[in-house]
Amino acid sequence: MTFYSFAKSVASSIFKPWYRIETIGMDQIPKNGGVLICANHIHNFDPIVVGITAPRPVHFMAKEELFRVPVLSGIVRKCHAFPVKRGMNDREALRQGIKVLKDGHVLGLFPEGTRSKTGELGKGLAGAGFFALRTDCAVVPCAIIGPYKSLRKLKVIYGKPLPMNELRSAKASAEEVTELIMAEIHKLIKEYR
Repeated sequence: MTFYSFAKSVASSIFKPWYRIETIGMDQIPKNGGVLICANHIHNFDPIVVGITAPRPVHFMAKEELFRVPVLSGIVRKCHAFPVKRGMNDREALRQGIKVLKDGHVLGLFPEGTRSKTGELGKGLAGAGFFALRTDCAVVPCAIIGPYKSLRKLKVIYGKPLPMNELRSAKASAEEVTELIMAEIHKLIKEYR
């Protein structure tokens, strides 16, 4: 058993009963090839929740401050996270994200870039569209719905992969693709809230 599988098992045993997590649409995540999961961001636990509900291991960008803490740094890296400098265009993080997708893995992303203080869906940053257009990955919208309160239901919904081949052929911009991704997340929130 890998460290990732062990950590996922431990986190699942705590989070799933505590937040009564209901997962819908796991079959929307392709079994093979690069996949970009784009989710809304309402709580610090969102990466853990996406990680334990997705059927495949998920790689995440994590704020670089986490990698400065000696023990935590090792754990975060073993859970497939890599550092990103917030508030600036971090080329190394972008390269790493593209590599994850081109190598056929799953990259989890929160297009808003930061947690929503109100719980409402914010504006997405162009990074999601950038990854979607620079690789031939599948793009799966994801909605996390509910309060993070003990024994209150938390829903994680994975939507249908977006028609990326059409968007790539039409030479859509990263901003346009991000807007489409955010619109799909919004639809999932409205449908399942």
